[in-house]
Amino acid sequence: MSAPTSGPAAAATGTPARRPGVVLAVILITQLMVILDGTVVNIAMPKIQHALDFSPSSLSWVQNAYALAFGGLLLLGARAGDLLGRRRVFVTGVAVFTLASLLGGLAPNAELLLAARVLQGIGGAIAAPAALTLLMLTYREGPERMKALGYYSLVSSGGGSVGLVLGGMLTDWVSWRWGLFINVPIGIGLVIAARQVLTETEPETGRFDVAGALTSTLGITSLVYGFIRVAEVGWTSAEVLAAFAAGVVLLVSFVLIERRVSHPIVPLRLFRSADRSASYLTMLLVVGTMFGMFFFLTQYLQGVLELSPLAAGLAFLPLTGLLFAASRIVPKLVARIDGGKLMLTGSVLVTAGTVWLTQLDARSTYLADVVGPMLLFGLGAGMIFIPLVGRAISGVAPEDSGAASGMLNVVQQVGGALGLGILVTIFGTASRNTTEVAPREILTDGVHAAFVGALVYAVLSLTMIILSVRPWTWFRRRPALVEPTPEPVVVDSHI
Repeated sequence: MSAPTSGPAAAATGTPARRPGVVLAVILITQLMVILDGTVVNIAMPKIQHALDFSPSSLSWVQNAYALAFGGLLLLGARAGDLLGRRRVFVTGVAVFTLASLLGGLAPNAELLLAARVLQGIGGAIAAPAALTLLMLTYREGPERMKALGYYSLVSSGGGSVGLVLGGMLTDWVSWRWGLFINVPIGIGLVIAARQVLTETEPETGRFDVAGALTSTLGITSLVYGFIRVAEVGWTSAEVLAAFAAGVVLLVSFVLIERRVSHPIVPLRLFRSADRSASYLTMLLVVGTMFGMFFFLTQYLQGVLELSPLAAGLAFLPLTGLLFAASRIVPKLVARIDGGKLMLTGSVLVTAGTVWLTQLDARSTYLADVVGPMLLFGLGAGMIFIPLVGRAISGVAPEDSGAASGMLNVVQQVGGALGLGILVTIFGTASRNTTEVAPREILTDGVHAAFVGALVYAVLSLTMIILSVRPWTWFRRRPALVEPTPEPVVVDSHI
């Protein structure tokens, strides 16, 4: 990439960015690391359960502890970057994440592993919003920023599938613990590089919105916790109802607080833009669809098709490859084709891929029945994410950039956690009610029901995109251009 004309410090000091290519690499590797850790342990779950004596119900918390901490604290992390300086907050978040990864890899029991996963989520929540904000401040709006956002969208959308591949490789070749240990040298390198190439932004003046931070964090956490627990104890459980009630009360309180405080953690003016609000909701639905696909297709590949962890991880390579290809091509297409058309086409492809997945059964094969949906998912997601991220952060005032990027990360993580929680509930209900007795057939019925639920998510995503991009306006006949009346020619009478 060519060097931009302004950098992170431009908004504050006017100093150009130092080595913008290295800045982008630091940001992308950090984003990949925190996204990847949401799925890198998925394929290793059976090994973790055997090594640390997890019960079947408690095993899901290896995944959910990270998602809860990450999704619940992202808004707090975003505001911390605004008030304390984004480079300082970024370095702190990466350092916490690195330390937590080391502790998780060394964990001798289930309790310490879960504590380490929570700490990883906290570190990721601190680092991720600062990373996106630094990217926005490094590259001005235009082709250079769109190209950088293409790479960012690639790691955000493809990091989950990369985690599945990497998790399978490490679990088969070394140990499940290396899914955590691998972050340690990478994190140390990121801390060193960040201190060298990132320019500190001026901390904003103002007070920290403690009440807003607490109510938003606890409210999101309560809702995610409620959806996760539904799979184990049912919708009518007092625990689940209390979690949902607490989440609603806390989030309503959060909105009321944000309307009154002078320096809100999330300026409500961000949602005055209908396009931005629709982009946030669409991101939540799309990510929910994808996380459900990752989780249940992993179960199907290992439990029904009987692939090894390594083979199951490598099975996701078609999807990952197409996401990478899309990240290189879509930014160029956005300059020529309306982003709404790309989003609509991508959403249709994702929906078609999900329909295909609902046809899987115990007699299906990988080449005939799994590769096709993966290709549709990879191409479709690649066409959606880049213009969707651009719409979500376009036109944001510099003083709101941290909050806007924080909200984008929140909807990604909360969307994945909520989507997975709902689909796990559908999976559990179908598995309990099936008439099959063989474990392989029971798993097949549960996965089928989960993919039907994912299809509902995909259709909702498509509906949101249709309503936001309004494709019916593309076919209206444009008014004919009226030729301007020519100016009368003035002839010089002296000639």
